[in-house]
Amino acid sequence: MSLSNHQFHDLVDATQRNLEDIIDANDADIDLENSAGILTLTFENQHQLILSRQEPLKQLWLADRSGGFHFDYDSERSLWHCASTQQTLAQMLSTILLAHTQHTFDLNSL
Repeated sequence: MSLSNHQFHDLVDATQRNLEDIIDANDADIDLENSAGILTLTFENQHQLILSRQEPLKQLWLADRSGGFHFDYDSERSLWHCASTQQTLAQMLSTILLAHTQHTFDLNSL
């Protein structure tokens, strides 16, 4: 099933809000900025992780110093999935967040 533009934006907005809520609830030392649909996480060491939307492709993109990753929404499993790494967004973010904060986050709701 192909997502409409409206569905895509709703999913990205919900994913970004959910991630912000999880980080805020854990009192992690991560600065969050959400501007024009781009969520930027800045860690204590000034490293940044950026989540942005690519509407023409209906993808959520993650940029990290380890590279750029493109996630498609899997409506059957209700999650974002990266074809190149075979990881879900939650799996990849968990690894990145742990590396920068030494803290484990429950990201299953992403």
